[in-house]
Amino acid sequence: MKDTTKLVLVVALLFAAGVSSANGRQETTPARVVHVAAERFAFVPSEITAEEGETLELRLTSDDTIHGFRLVGPDGAGTDVAIPKRGRGDVRVRFEASTPGRYTFECSRVCGAGHGFMRGTVQVKARPSPGGGS
Repeated sequence: MKDTTKLVLVVALLFAAGVSSANGRQETTPARVVHVAAERFAFVPSEITAEEGETLELRLTSDDTIHGFRLVGPDGAGTDVAIPKRGRGDVRVRFEASTPGRYTFECSRVCGAGHGFMRGTVQVKARPSPGGGS
């Protein structure tokens, strides 16, 4: 059933490793939108910076064929979605930058000889401590 498939996809997008959870709480944090284009064999941009506590909405599109987007956090948890081919819309992933660190993303669908080069990072920078002390 299509509605069930959509629900499963939404739940998959909203779990663990900094990706907001579907635990019944109201989403009130405004998100900074980051457009990410996938194309053989790169993500543009491939480096994204966020500050601790910031919410990102990654809007993923493809400039050619179907690609995957797997986002893995420092603890190994993450999400994996399919990006529809060019002209077929986008996929949105909400990312809660709650923990400083380096989060890796990569194409999770084999898309050709350069597939292994389709990687990028979200670098979450620690919020400065109050008072500016070191």
